[in-house]
Amino acid sequence: MNMHAGLSSSERRTTADDIFDQLRSDIVNLRLLPGAKLSEAEIASQRSVSRQPVREAFIRLSNMNLLHVRPQKATLVRKISNRDILNTRFIRTAIEVEIVRRACGCANADNFAAIEDNLASQREAVEADDDARFHDLDYEFHHLLCIAANCGFAFKAIAENKSHVDRLCMLSLADPQGKEELLADHSNIFDALRRQDEENIVSLTRLHLSRLDKTLVEARKTYPDYFED
Repeated sequence: MNMHAGLSSSERRTTADDIFDQLRSDIVNLRLLPGAKLSEAEIASQRSVSRQPVREAFIRLSNMNLLHVRPQKATLVRKISNRDILNTRFIRTAIEVEIVRRACGCANADNFAAIEDNLASQREAVEADDDARFHDLDYEFHHLLCIAANCGFAFKAIAENKSHVDRLCMLSLADPQGKEELLADHSNIFDALRRQDEENIVSLTRLHLSRLDKTLVEARKTYPDYFED
């Protein structure tokens, strides 16, 4: 029986998809550090696959500026780009401000319940000092805001732009105080959403995303070798 029967071409997963997802996760979660070398042949051997799906995954990651593919040389995990982070933050702020404005006008009880559950899980992740879990829940929180605004489609743009920031976020989350600060931001944004306080939720969202500035300054001082510019 074909396990992919009934799935559209866009829903069928390939070996290249699996390799892409794993490598992206390893890069984002700093299991593969900026500047690390990757071998197409070694990864293919480890997974018992041909080099073609590995090459496809490398190209996709290169297009996201997460890998530097060099002909006849080892592929490198790209270092963090200060310019990419600031460009990304500009785009994300523009999108998320409009998302929270809309959410204030149409969020319902089901949306509130889902966000409350997410915040409770965030609290558990903070108490367990689980950076990776908190990072995933952070993603989910912003996705739930998009859903509450009836703009679930917008999360794809947020997630694609967020890739440049993810590694920086993981450096910040290594500090327990950093997780507490972000959780407090999320809780305040949710409180404003329940009150339908559009002016306040926009201010809180801008504050939340502006915290990247401090994180960027501190990370560049502590991990200068992780940055390319």
